[in-house]
Amino acid sequence: MGTFILENWPLFLALVFIIILLLMNSARGRLLGFNEIKTAEAVQIMSRDDPVVIDTRSPEEFSQGHILNALNIPHDQMEARLGELEPHKQDKVIVYCRTGQRSAKAASLLAKNGFTGVYKMNGGMLAWQGANLPVVTSPSGDGDTDSED
Repeated sequence: MGTFILENWPLFLALVFIIILLLMNSARGRLLGFNEIKTAEAVQIMSRDDPVVIDTRSPEEFSQGHILNALNIPHDQMEARLGELEPHKQDKVIVYCRTGQRSAKAASLLAKNGFTGVYKMNGGMLAWQGANLPVVTSPSGDGDTDSED
């Protein structure tokens, strides 16, 4: 075995590198305190577990289209509004924004404050719309559900 490794050291190093990357990726969720999910996984959780869904975009972005029953808590207001979410610390919470950057900060903040079932939707609203999933509009930013065609 040692001879094989010595004779094929570039391949062996590549294998070690890939294993390290896989381990880091699997440990990432535990280190960050939240799980990253794709839109299909978000839909499954929404249909099975009735999670709290939080849109971390601005009220203007939210009013242009959001996920049904989503709460609009902009990422820069998340810390100040944690009290509103306190009753949901043990519930599943799905957080999203436009692309996933702002929601990562919000998900991390929720996890650091004791929320146990936090999920960040990868790709955000762009991925949701790209998957042709339903979008609703609401001028008030409170989760009203006027359908958008």
